[in-house]
Amino acid sequence: MEELIYATAADVAHLAYAIDTFYFLICGALVMWMAAGFAMLEAGLVRAKNTTEILTKNVALYAIACTMYLICGYYIMYSSDAGGILPSLGGLIGDENSVDAVLAGDEDGPYYSMRSDFFFQVVFVATCMSIVSGAVAERMKLWAFLAFAVVMTGFIYPVSGYWTWGGGFLSEAGFSDYAGSGIVHMAGAAAALAGVIVLGARKGKYGKDGQINAIPGANMPLATLGTLILWLGWFGFNGGSELKMSDIDSANNVAQVFVNTNAAAAAGVIAALIFARIWFKKADLTMALNGALAGLVAITAGPLAPTALGAAVIGAIGGLIVVGAIVTLDKLKIDDPVGAISVHGVVGIWGLLAVPLTNSDATFGAQILGIVAIFAWVFIASLIVWIVLKAIMGIRVTEEEEYDGVDLAECGMEAYPEFATAKK
Repeated sequence: MEELIYATAADVAHLAYAIDTFYFLICGALVMWMAAGFAMLEAGLVRAKNTTEILTKNVALYAIACTMYLICGYYIMYSSDAGGILPSLGGLIGDENSVDAVLAGDEDGPYYSMRSDFFFQVVFVATCMSIVSGAVAERMKLWAFLAFAVVMTGFIYPVSGYWTWGGGFLSEAGFSDYAGSGIVHMAGAAAALAGVIVLGARKGKYGKDGQINAIPGANMPLATLGTLILWLGWFGFNGGSELKMSDIDSANNVAQVFVNTNAAAAAGVIAALIFARIWFKKADLTMALNGALAGLVAITAGPLAPTALGAAVIGAIGGLIVVGAIVTLDKLKIDDPVGAISVHGVVGIWGLLAVPLTNSDATFGAQILGIVAIFAWVFIASLIVWIVLKAIMGIRVTEEEEYDGVDLAECGMEAYPEFATAKK
């Protein structure tokens, strides 16, 4: 006769803790893979002579973000959880959860590992910094950019992160940003905008009488690959922000988030592609790629509340907005080689404003407060840092170095040496 095996409450708690921790780590790994997406996207959208430098920036900024967030960023952002002003014996991340705490049965008790939370959070910081990389491409000094990355990931981002996800005043005011349309994406765009303003446009981008000269990217297959990698990584970005999936409600929520994330991206592509065809009389691939990213950014602030069709509408509007924003910024002579400010900043704002349309717990007042506070803080703080760096070490390469390509000037090697032409 078969014996019946009954799971104890402790067994269930152990299993749930393991599942939620594992899910958190896997989602974090997916978000980490977005670093590859940004690297490929940006490498495809810059000129061949600047490819090595953009790749170096993306690898280095990820390493800097991870290190600075470990040293001080995580503690600033979640100081109330870490236990006060000074780090605990467990270090800057905090003590790991004990078995007794997990098994206590308290509703506010831990249900995933503290280290898994840190890992998930640190890859978000790197994503924010990656947004800056593409916007200042092709004319910024490598080491000036990396110096800014230290301040951005170690201090600027964690402060506004504390206001929101860390339990600060925006959280108390009811500001709602499920996975970071504002906290991550708009913040990165604000820092990028400040950098572009101080840096100036690429040589030859803008002519007299409002003339705008297109500077095509070198590798559209890479840009497309990068976009698809980002699309994949976004399932971890939004899905992991549910923070749990070991019970029926949470598992259903995760599935809804995945479906909505995908629907918004798909609709963003379609809307941007059709709009570009109507406006430019051509099916512009770069606009389609940015449409996908715009749809993803737009739904990130509230990927759980809408229906799948509602998410598609939000993403489609994002796709329309990004096309208009890219053209408008060009007319304003804000030179952004990859469209990062438009995708992550302008559409990030739309995503935040769309939340109250489907989430009755959110209000437009709280959303506007969050938009203004995060953008103002990140933009002003970044502007100060960029100006200081310009005064101390300079942030722009020389005109000759820009003409020859920053690969040789900053890295001493070319990404495509077999296609290089001899300098006359």
